[in-house]
Amino acid sequence: MVVPRIIFSALRGGSGKTIITTGVIAAWTKSGRSVTPFKKGPDYIDAGWLTLAALRPCRNLDTFMVPPNLVKSAFCRHSDPSSIAVIEGNRGLFDGMDTEGSTSTAELAKLLTCPVIMIADCTKSTRTVAAMILGCSHFDPHVDIRGVILNRVAGTRHENNVRANIERHVGIPVMGAIPNLSREDFPERHMGLVPAPEHEWAGAAVSRAAEVAEKYLDLNGLFSVAGSPILPGVSGHDACENIPPRKSGAGRRPRIGVVRDSAFQFYYPENIEALTEAGAEVVIVSLLPGAVLPDLDGLYIGGGFPETHARELSENADAREKVRAWAEAGLPIYAECGGLMYLSREIRLPSGTYPMAGVVPASISLCEKPAGHGYTMVRVTGQNPFYPVGTELRGHEFHYSKVESFEGDPASLAFSMNRGKGMIKGMDGFSANNVLATYTHIHALGTPDWAHAFVALAGGN
Repeated sequence: MVVPRIIFSALRGGSGKTIITTGVIAAWTKSGRSVTPFKKGPDYIDAGWLTLAALRPCRNLDTFMVPPNLVKSAFCRHSDPSSIAVIEGNRGLFDGMDTEGSTSTAELAKLLTCPVIMIADCTKSTRTVAAMILGCSHFDPHVDIRGVILNRVAGTRHENNVRANIERHVGIPVMGAIPNLSREDFPERHMGLVPAPEHEWAGAAVSRAAEVAEKYLDLNGLFSVAGSPILPGVSGHDACENIPPRKSGAGRRPRIGVVRDSAFQFYYPENIEALTEAGAEVVIVSLLPGAVLPDLDGLYIGGGFPETHARELSENADAREKVRAWAEAGLPIYAECGGLMYLSREIRLPSGTYPMAGVVPASISLCEKPAGHGYTMVRVTGQNPFYPVGTELRGHEFHYSKVESFEGDPASLAFSMNRGKGMIKGMDGFSANNVLATYTHIHALGTPDWAHAFVALAGGN
């Protein structure tokens, strides 16, 4: 199974990887090529833009939350030899969790024997850019850097200077140069680009990114790198055997609602698929005004930015009261980050205080800087409906919100944080009845028993 594939990486975060990767994918898709998008790391926002560009779901490849062999399996399962796999890296190429570069984009490139295109932010730099690319090319000779894209060049003279230095001193081809662009097409908020579902003109922004790629990048050259025959293919037959679907036995299929609207959109596709494979019927629902919640056997509220929709969420009193009644009656509810915020008593913002579902006895407020940002390592220390005590979980948290006050029993917090912030005092995972609300996001491939526990609680076999 030889899968054409390519990774776009950079010298550091904030170099323009998402806009460039989105543009390349959109341009190739526009030209009739089939593109399968992937995002390295635990990112929802970038994945949303890549999904729009490719017109198919973007999958995350994360070797911290998911064992590397299963990451390779997931790549194999969702790739197609007739399609080109495009992976957007995260942070700098070699940035990982330790001095060995664990979980870095470079390690993923080696795992998938994938060629790398480096994106270099050339702001106020010329020859130094060549020195940094040269350093990357020698830092780990097993990482196959095959080309460079210059970003934010100040003009033709600037571009020619940087291009000549890279080609002379590094010997790696420059495959395009993009000038400084207006940020209006891709406004930023919080930890990255604005989530695509909030963006009424997201389609126009993706089209603009495609135009930039078509005008400034060597798309044919990039495609040749991805399809280079000198690279060994991924051994798909063996890899795909690692994660066979776990089908539930015949019987009742409980209806589990997944909240997906402009306030809540952060879900890994594998998490939704895992619920279906475990035997659930997944029903997409909304908590915004005008939406009516149907009868359900369980509810999954993922992450998002409920603070930007706090007024609307508060106005849908019927939904808030129904969710609270469900929680009191023992309906299984799993809430991650934004979902935790919705289940809280209230969200406090400068514009006012907005009542939420009142399931978690906490008030939530926002910070100017991230209150929790990065991978988490969780030990389950308290009773809860989803995980046995003693379970070790790997996940991530990205939130600007914090628990301003918590009036519940400390024993109701089921998670002890070995890494990460959690809710309060190194604890996370509020549990009551069949509710579990946490700042930690999990990935179903790395937490395979989660979906089966959820479906069982909802009345499945």
